[in-house]
Amino acid sequence: MRRRKFIVYGSASLGGSFILKGCANNSSTNTAENPAAVTSPAASPVSAAANGNTIKVGILHSLSGTMAISEKSVVDAEKLAIKEINAAGGVLGKKIEAIVEDGASNWDTFREKATKLIDQDKVAVVFGCWTSASRKNVKPVFESKNHMLWYPVQYEGQECSNNIFYTGAAPNQQIEPAVDWLLKNKGKEFFLVGSDYVFPRTANTIIKAQLQAQGGKTVGEDYLPLGNTEVTPIITKIKQTLPNGGVIFNTLNGDSNVAFFKQLQGAGLTPDKYPSMSVSIAEEEVKAIGVDYLKGHYAAWNYFMTVDTPENKKFVEAFKKEYGNERVTNDPMEAAYIGVYLWKQAVEKAKTTDIAKVRAAAYGQTLNAPEGKVTMAANHHISKIVRIGEVRDDGLFNIVYATPAPVEPIPWNQFVKETKGFACDWSDPNKGGKYKV
Repeated sequence: MRRRKFIVYGSASLGGSFILKGCANNSSTNTAENPAAVTSPAASPVSAAANGNTIKVGILHSLSGTMAISEKSVVDAEKLAIKEINAAGGVLGKKIEAIVEDGASNWDTFREKATKLIDQDKVAVVFGCWTSASRKNVKPVFESKNHMLWYPVQYEGQECSNNIFYTGAAPNQQIEPAVDWLLKNKGKEFFLVGSDYVFPRTANTIIKAQLQAQGGKTVGEDYLPLGNTEVTPIITKIKQTLPNGGVIFNTLNGDSNVAFFKQLQGAGLTPDKYPSMSVSIAEEEVKAIGVDYLKGHYAAWNYFMTVDTPENKKFVEAFKKEYGNERVTNDPMEAAYIGVYLWKQAVEKAKTTDIAKVRAAAYGQTLNAPEGKVTMAANHHISKIVRIGEVRDDGLFNIVYATPAPVEPIPWNQFVKETKGFACDWSDPNKGGKYKV
């Protein structure tokens, strides 16, 4: 099972669904980790999409099935960016024409649709995927065809493809800073609770190594199968190992969170003594789980709807105007939105939709994004401000901490022994996707 969010429907009484991490097979290859292993066509494809008065782009997300509730909002954000760009004159004097395909929450379907967008529709670029499962399944398609995917969701790292640009957070831009903040502000004893699959276990491997290096202590670690709501044993363990209070680092996903936070409160483990830090609960999930159960707890992201920048006010206003005043924005939506703009800037710099030239032009691109200034690095990830938010009465987040400057992305984790000392630099063919620093 691979790291990435997917939606599992909650009960009708909750009126919502809860974010989970996706499942994946291991069918994808890791050729992008080593430039010598990448087999590229003799020449970079020049998209036929630029012919005529339009430039065709692909949007590939789940519009049906389990993931639709989450990914439809990302599609909305990408369409908004395209509409704004077209209204401002388009790209290279041409309007962007979006071809939207439904991955249908099926990872093999994602692969089929990616192939269609590239081979039949001849799009210049694809914006898409949410789960790592879907990304891992389309990755070989983009690499074998030497094409380009812009992926908008924070993920588990440990990947750096020459054919993917990642606009969500790497672990050093979310998980690790959250641990730093907790150590300084909430305590040094941590109980780790997560869903039982790759991402929570990988995250907790990082956290345990980080705590050991920085003087913290892991007092307990427990996991629930995805969708399991039998949280009473975990609550009991937390009370036993942290009798006087302490930090809970939460990588639970989906409806397990509903049971967990309700029973946490019911057992008297309130955030004043048992603050939790979540990395998968954003604005929509707070409303679905219930503000009363989450108020005072924390989440780590790069973007919150409450970010106070002129760009974010403009973004939120434009989104609500387009889709309804009741709608909220969140981190993956913002990362998708700015991905379209960063690609546009790279195309304009390259003066072509040629994949190789756009890729090279993307390095160093900056944008005053709703989340703050971002810069695309040669490792295909962007610098991002890290923020800690505390859930407030209205279900939004009060930002209690933000890094003073954007944090540079590190795809290969430096707390994990197997990847410590490795980096990625696609601007240098002698380095590529994974090289020893």
